[in-house]
Amino acid sequence: MSVGIDLAMSNKILIFFLLLNSVHANAQQQYYQLQEFVTDSAQIFTKNQVEGLNQKLVDFENKTTNQLVVVTIEELGFDTIETYANGLFNQNGIGQQEKDNGLLILFSAFDREVRIEVGYGLEPYITDAVASRIIRNTMIPNFKEEKYFQGINEATDQLIEFLNNPDALEEFKKEIADEEDNDQLIGYLFLGFFLLIFTSVGGLFFYKSYKNIIEVFRGIFMGKLGVIPGFFMIVAGSLSSIFGLIFMMVPLVVAYSIYSSNHEAAKQVFDEPTVLLWLLLPYFGIAAIIAFIKLKVLGKEELGISWLKNDKTYYRKTFSSSGTHSFSSGSSSSGGSSSSFSGGGGSSGGGGSSGSW
Repeated sequence: MSVGIDLAMSNKILIFFLLLNSVHANAQQQYYQLQEFVTDSAQIFTKNQVEGLNQKLVDFENKTTNQLVVVTIEELGFDTIETYANGLFNQNGIGQQEKDNGLLILFSAFDREVRIEVGYGLEPYITDAVASRIIRNTMIPNFKEEKYFQGINEATDQLIEFLNNPDALEEFKKEIADEEDNDQLIGYLFLGFFLLIFTSVGGLFFYKSYKNIIEVFRGIFMGKLGVIPGFFMIVAGSLSSIFGLIFMMVPLVVAYSIYSSNHEAAKQVFDEPTVLLWLLLPYFGIAAIIAFIKLKVLGKEELGISWLKNDKTYYRKTFSSSGTHSFSSGSSSSGGSSSSFSGGGGSSGGGGSSGSW
């Protein structure tokens, strides 16, 4: 009985490894063995188009030794276009082994995707940005109108021109850099606009809350607001104003990190929370000084002290609609409301670019 079980288990293991080996073999042989510079498996070209394009790419290799290959397939299956292109490129050894000067244009009809795969040796010339711009500006607009041959043919013309004419390539790269600078500028402007909104809302919220804290200190100094209820009002108001300050400062720190070379500024602030705690001392001190100046210099009221009792008239007039949380003795009326806010080549290492339409 035991021998039978072991034999069955051995058979299952053998079948598993045979299946695994079969999958591995299929994975190794899934790519076309290219015979021509143009392989139109998706049948999107006419016979004359294939012959003309193939001859152009043959002539290009004869003059430069660079190999530019075009392959169209019906679909990718379970592969991504990046994986398929890289596997097809390396399995066929596109480009010279010593130079890695190969280029592959892979077109997948069903997936509506295209990729320019670049060999190691040509990556300094046909950069990812160059390949991406050719796909975006030359190929995709034609593909959307189902002009597949025109899109691919024009792309091969551009690639050949850039590799034969360094001046044309540099001009093309300059256009890309200018376009990226413009896009970056627009992005910065939009980001700055939204950061300004957040900062303004946070600043307004902070101003109103901090103004309340100053008034609480002033009331305590005059003796019209009890020290103990005033203390709780300061704590509650501080939470609101600190929240507003954070809402105002965080966008500024983020903006500084983005616009300057110091990209660690935001991290440095949050890695040192004790610094924020030390800022509470001048935070309360400045409020108390301002309250004292308003009391003695501007208002010239007399200093006084009350531990618990509030002046009802003063309290209602000053804090009834101020939005400050309040705590008062049993003999005083509570008219405060809670604060609220709203806001809210031979081998390729994968160089190249992909696009879809």
